[in-house]
Amino acid sequence: LLEEATELADAREPADVAFEAADLLYFAMVKCAAHGVSLADVERSLDRKHLNVVRRPGNAKPEFVAGAEAEPRAEAAPEPELQTAPEPPAEETPVPRTSILSPGIRAALPGEQIRMRVYASDALTAAERDALLQRPIIDSAEIMRRVRPIVDAVRATGDAAVRELTRKFDGVSLDAVVLRAPFAVPALPERVRAAIDQAYANVHAFHSAQLAADTRVETMPGVVCSRFSRAIERVGLYVPGGSAVLPSSALMLGVPAQVAGCREIVLATPPRADGSVVPEVLYVAHKVGATAIVTAGGAQAIAAMAYGTQSVPKVDKICGPGNQYVTAAKMLAQNDTAAMVAIDMPAGPSEVLVVADASSNAAFVASDLLSQAEHGPDSQVVLLAAGLSDAQLAAIEAEVHAQASRLPRVDVVRQSIPKSFCLRVPSVAAAMAFSNAYAPEHLILHNARAAACVADVVNAGSVFVGPYSPESCGDYASGTNHTLPTYGFSRMYSGVNTATFVKHITAQELTPQGLANIADTVMTLAEVEELEAHRNAVAIRLRDLQ
Repeated sequence: LLEEATELADAREPADVAFEAADLLYFAMVKCAAHGVSLADVERSLDRKHLNVVRRPGNAKPEFVAGAEAEPRAEAAPEPELQTAPEPPAEETPVPRTSILSPGIRAALPGEQIRMRVYASDALTAAERDALLQRPIIDSAEIMRRVRPIVDAVRATGDAAVRELTRKFDGVSLDAVVLRAPFAVPALPERVRAAIDQAYANVHAFHSAQLAADTRVETMPGVVCSRFSRAIERVGLYVPGGSAVLPSSALMLGVPAQVAGCREIVLATPPRADGSVVPEVLYVAHKVGATAIVTAGGAQAIAAMAYGTQSVPKVDKICGPGNQYVTAAKMLAQNDTAAMVAIDMPAGPSEVLVVADASSNAAFVASDLLSQAEHGPDSQVVLLAAGLSDAQLAAIEAEVHAQASRLPRVDVVRQSIPKSFCLRVPSVAAAMAFSNAYAPEHLILHNARAAACVADVVNAGSVFVGPYSPESCGDYASGTNHTLPTYGFSRMYSGVNTATFVKHITAQELTPQGLANIADTVMTLAEVEELEAHRNAVAIRLRDLQ
């Protein structure tokens, strides 16, 4: 690239400029392809650049100035003077070397070692540490721009739009947009059915224990306050599809909705090529008491459940994971008062943070890192090496490469692992402090006295304690829920649980004596706020009691 760029810079005749520009464009496209960058990505970058209304000088970077001075070129016509913006402070110009956008980060090629970037906490600046805490920036405005027409189309034409969009995006022509219960339960291999049954039993037991008892408190004599829960009547559960079969997501969403007592459970999942539903997902839908299955995925399925169509029931709340377009559709629907629908949480790429010390099993640590990395190229994988020696860290790196090379999804891992990082920290305490700042979706404690560290966890979606608690168990069958907050949202969101599908209602009952006891307090505060009707509602009753 540098050679071709130099030849283009030296070219003077139009034919030579065209020839050298073609060479440079060719090698630029090779560079893009090697890093998984499409022409659409380049176009979006150009779109952002052209929005800059203030131009800056086209000054060469310092490393090129010396070469230019050593090799004088022909004098060029003077450029017109440009109105320039103030240059940013020098320390803000470079992209932090810890950033996902740092130069040199690319997918591992076949034959290259599949390894994470490694940093030492004591060598990082404050800005670099902050960069490690950041997730990749998502162009939400661009995604919303693409999703809004999909949502609007479904809202306008209902089933017709769902059919057309499913044909367009999935290549599937639907006979029916919705399947109604009772479903034709498919025959599954006995081993698969038994596994689903066991997972269902464990998830059901844990979520049943989460049902909260009603609360009743007499706050003062004659004043009784209570709180009781009621199930959300109509819920929509989004079960992703695409390249994977995900009955586990149907379980994690369907079981707590069933335990909560939701009257109507609508499950949406992308269809197979023939328009049918994945048999394992259909079996789970039967077990959790789903009332309908929408045979569509993506933003169109979310819109159909949010607004309702000729055949898709409208729901009151939508839960479930999905890609950026699914998340955008959920956010759009939630913010539209016409939809009157809630969602469980925002979502981003799946992520894991592993704390490892000298007691850790290198093979176990590597397997947990990879179980997350195989989800997708944008999966976030973090290893905190607490006091590990060079040899101990090298053992983990060797296991990551060896195990990754044997995976069917090794091409995905070659992209996600190089974008991930290992941070060397001096102690487990330092690791826990960084983890709480990062707020991971999954936190795995591979260190000695792991159980004691749970008390130090402030922000995390779900915690996996000790060497024999792999994330996979929580993903499938231990009983906890795997629909968890990502992207740092575990600072303020919980994962899906039984409470996700209920609402709490309060009540109060006052006796005549109770009203008399509290009347002066209420009337005084109403006077302070100058709400006379509020004060009078109490006063008129006091007069009646007299």
